[in-house]
Amino acid sequence: MCLGIPAQVVAIVDADAGLALAETAGVRRQINLALLAADDRALSALVGEWVLLHVGFAMARIDQQEAERTLALLAQMEASHEP
Repeated sequence: MCLGIPAQVVAIVDADAGLALAETAGVRRQINLALLAADDRALSALVGEWVLLHVGFAMARIDQQEAERTLALLAQMEASHEP
């Protein structure tokens, strides 16, 4: 099973390489947007958008409500496993 984590794109790091900076749960990391670049929109149009992130690659755009629901569920799962 694979797990996708919602992340919000906060900046484009290298447009030619398709790299951006994304944030989830207060953590920022570099991600690859190449899989979302096929629709002829400039990568800068993705800044502020929520994406589903898997092993450093943005797999799909998602809306903010879906991102918030997923992050809340992940937080609940984490809390239920704390000693």
